Formats: sequence, structure tokens, C-alpha cells
Amino acid sequence: MTYIDGCVLAVPTANKEAYRKMASDASAVFVRHGALAFLEGWGEDVPQGKVNCLNSAVLKKQDETVMFSWIVWRDRAARDAGNSAVMADPDLGGAGMEMPFDGSRMIYGGFEHLLGDAMTAPGVFDATVMPVPAARKVEYKAAAEKMAALFIEHGAVSVVDSWGDDVPEGKVNSFHTAILRKPDEAVVLSWIGWKDAAAQAAGWEKIMADPRMAEFSPANVGTQMGRMIFGSFKPIVVA
Repeated sequence: MTYIDGCVLAVPTANKEAYRKMASDASAVFVRHGALAFLEGWGEDVPQGKVNCLNSAVLKKQDETVMFSWIVWRDRAARDAGNSAVMADPDLGGAGMEMPFDGSRMIYGGFEHLLGDAMTAPGVFDATVMPVPAARKVEYKAAAEKMAALFIEHGAVSVVDSWGDDVPEGKVNSFHTAILRKPDEAVVLSWIGWKDAAAQAAGWEKIMADPRMAEFSPANVGTQMGRMIFGSFKPIVVA
């Protein structure tokens, strides 16, 4: 399986085009150094949670929008080498480059690809980050495979699950703080891709009415669904 770098950050909404251009330029550098796919998703529907949410994960301000992004690599070794090469590439912009967002609040990490076609670029996608008992990785993957098949049956074009492998703690925030992770839990990053918003709406209506939804729920393997964070996004950069 491939390896996935996941990233969530907040961008001033007024800086959308500046961010898109920066990310588009960066995507060419990442691909040059081995990335197989690169996608930046702009928040379309990111709900505010009572306990935690993607907004609180990146300490989002009122005038900002949440981004959810990923980079796909051949494996962990290719990812490590690629990221090192990217950071040294002068085409990335250099240390003095002015960023159109606050990088100190960006959360990121490396994830082992568990299942699904991570190379498919969706028209829209639903992203989730959740805590799963680290000792139940095998059981989670089995449940996720059943859930993925259910979503594909109801119109999704891709369902991807990935397991936290190299997820730093962070000084300000992190994937760990985002889901209020406990010491015996792993971070799982996932997304469900759809052709477009119409397929997404129709698919979710069918999913929520399907009795197998409860049967295949990650809660059955100990996942604390109350701490799962999620949102809907539209790609603005695909490479």
C-alpha cells in the first residue's frame, strides 16, 4: 500500500486565490520529488462541534476557512526522502517566503494507507479524523472495509482509510489534540470521495437509511465516535 501525508489548516477566506496559487506551485515540486498525488480541499461544510471539531483543531478564526489536504507517496521511505528533497528545493519559495496562512496552527502527519483508492481525485469529499484503540487495528480495518463497500454501493467513487504512523505532537496543536487522543489510541484519517455534490447528497441519504450503517460502524471496535471530527470539502488543487 502507499503512504499518505495528511494536513489540516486554516486559511483566511480572502486569501483563497493566493493559497491556491501557492499550493499549485508547491504541488509541482512535490510531484518532482516522488509524490504520486497531491490534493488541497477547501472547506464547504465544516460544522462546529460541541466537544471538538476541525475548526477547533486548527484554532480557526471567524474570517478563515478550513483546508483538508493530502499527498500520496509510494511508501514511507519515498515520503521521507521526498519531503527532505522538497524542503531543500529552491522552487518551493525558500525560508523567507510569505505564507498566505498561519503555519503555526497547521496540523499534519504521516499515515499508513489501510484501504481504498487514494489516487482518485473526487469532485467533493467528506473527511474525518478519529481516535481508534491502537490494539484494535486489525478489527478496525475489517470494519472499515465493510463500511467502504457500503459507501461505494451508494455512489461514492472512493473511500480511503489511513492509520497514524508518524504524527508529531506539535507545540500549538496537532492531530492528537484535535481528537483529544488518549495514550492507548491511534489517529485514523479517512475520506469519502464523490463525483459531485448531488451524488454526495443522494449517497448520504441512502447511507443513513441503510440498516447496515449501524452494523458496520467503527464504534463496534471501540472507536469513540463522539470525538470524531469531520467536514465536507471541494478540491481546489489536484496534481
